[in-house]
Amino acid sequence: MAKHWLVMESEQDKARSPFRTRIAGAGRCLPPTRLTTADLMASTRHHTHVDLERLTGIHERRVSVGDEDSLSLATAAAIDCLGHASRSGADVEVVINCSITKFRGGLTHWLEPTTSIAVAEAIGARGAITFDISNACAGMLTGVAILNNWIRQGVVKNGLVVSGEYISQVSRNAAKHLRSILGKELASLTVGDAGAALLLERATESSGTISVSGFTTIADHSRLCLAYPKGDDPGARMFTDSRGIHKVAIADTPVLLEEVLETAGLALHDIDHVITHQTSARAIRKGMQELTAKFGDAPAHDAVITVDRYGNTASTTHTVAMVEEFEAHRIKPGETVALVALASGLEIGVVLFQPDKELLDSYGNDH
Repeated sequence: MAKHWLVMESEQDKARSPFRTRIAGAGRCLPPTRLTTADLMASTRHHTHVDLERLTGIHERRVSVGDEDSLSLATAAAIDCLGHASRSGADVEVVINCSITKFRGGLTHWLEPTTSIAVAEAIGARGAITFDISNACAGMLTGVAILNNWIRQGVVKNGLVVSGEYISQVSRNAAKHLRSILGKELASLTVGDAGAALLLERATESSGTISVSGFTTIADHSRLCLAYPKGDDPGARMFTDSRGIHKVAIADTPVLLEEVLETAGLALHDIDHVITHQTSARAIRKGMQELTAKFGDAPAHDAVITVDRYGNTASTTHTVAMVEEFEAHRIKPGETVALVALASGLEIGVVLFQPDKELLDSYGNDH
């Protein structure tokens, strides 16, 4: 594979982009309603004989029962993020919304006015630049890459990357149609709803930093996962070749990761924490085992797994898991965290960053 889109801390790059970026805050919003896998599978129209919890490791997920939508989840996460960072919405220069779903007031999909405008207005960021992007489950990390570029180049000093995924309707639709473990709507039963937000700002000499971001798209595999409205089912239905996606991801992720590590001057064991896209606990563990075998090396800790409690929350999964790690005090200042995106398209991305004490202290850490 050819060289990919990388943003790095090389000497040549510093001359072109004299600033660095830190993560100043992270927030999330989880709907209060818990839907267990047992209850979801009990609602299927056909007797599938699928033990989904054993297959995926997902015990439950959070779902909206009409009390939350894409906008409300994104807005609540943005407020949570700003609260942790002790920042005001009025100070935010950019708001980027990266959600797949853009539902408001139920299952009405709004393209205009954009969700980013609505979030900016809700948090008081009335002078902010706003725009929406969509890049499947890699959406938020794509927003991070864009905003990181802007901050490094001095275009802006800070910005907010947000997403609200009210995506659980695809699981309700799949429950009506799935007949066997071979059905292409099986992956739809793994999803959950969540909002997430990340505040990025210009770093100081003593703060943490985003050191590398790298992305590539392998468009040959774009049809391995497709979602669209179909028939009379509300929202959308999603059709996934899960085995195909896993096979391609395992084959192509090491290529980009090797390039990222080479750019950063790191080995795999220098990565302290890996937060990958939360598809299933089984897939994450198997993927990390195969990655370790290919590199002959391993990260300092096992990959973070939160999918067992929250399901696959699409573009918000990395931030949902990151906040969990911050709150549990499992990440220390200066450690290297790898956020790994594996999304339909096929999109593969890696963001390396080092959190600082100010960020971690906002979650009650005492290092």
